[in-house]
Amino acid sequence: MSSDTLRCDLADHVAVITLNRPDKRNAMNRELMGAMMEALQRVRQDAEIRAAIITGAGGTFSAGADLKERAAGGQAADLAVASVIEANPMDRFSTMPIEKPLIAAIDGYCLAAGMELALVCDIRICTPRARFGLPEIIRGFFPGGGGPQRLMRAIPQSIAMEMILTGDPIDAPTALQSGLVSRVVPEDELLSTACQIASRIAGHAPLAVRAVKEVARAALDETLDQSLRLGGTLRWIVGQTEDAKEGPRAFAEKREAEYKGR
Repeated sequence: MSSDTLRCDLADHVAVITLNRPDKRNAMNRELMGAMMEALQRVRQDAEIRAAIITGAGGTFSAGADLKERAAGGQAADLAVASVIEANPMDRFSTMPIEKPLIAAIDGYCLAAGMELALVCDIRICTPRARFGLPEIIRGFFPGGGGPQRLMRAIPQSIAMEMILTGDPIDAPTALQSGLVSRVVPEDELLSTACQIASRIAGHAPLAVRAVKEVARAALDETLDQSLRLGGTLRWIVGQTEDAKEGPRAFAEKREAEYKGR
């Protein structure tokens, strides 16, 4: 799958989704958002895909929504701001359940809706020149695609609140120190590192991976007892699968496991 604004390539059970508007710093317009929705639906539905990477072309992840496109669609300057507030590009998939692991490979700007897209991902890695921020407050409104909510769950409260209330970005070392990203790697190793992580995940039993992601995500909003009950239930279900039998068998036979997602 590919388009002028987005590429989606699949190899070895890993999908690489590339935002492809480098001349616009991969700003999200209607065409790109539509293509992104299609790509994420494919990730959800295609059994051959076990993990996905989201990245950006041209040394930038995404500078956010395409404000120029939205401003051009209004009848007056004041309508431009209203359109941004009411039609945040992340609204379309900020609540879409993506059961399979998502990895954000971030270079350059990761701002506004781009930041919200990165926060949807389960793992984030970046280059030394990455910059992260939610600058909407500077324009008179605030992020509507889950940015504040997810950021407060991703990093310490004081750092998150400073980013949300000032609109100021943080650099890669701060992102690493705060836990927003798990690794900072050289620019020429960004995609290869993301692919290594994704391939490692894709090599595990798919149903077990999806179940443990659900348990881990749900733990953010549940009590420990609730989370343990969900984990126990899903672990029992996964334990009845063919893959759960294949893993121990392969270990005993001293060979690599061949997981089928069954």
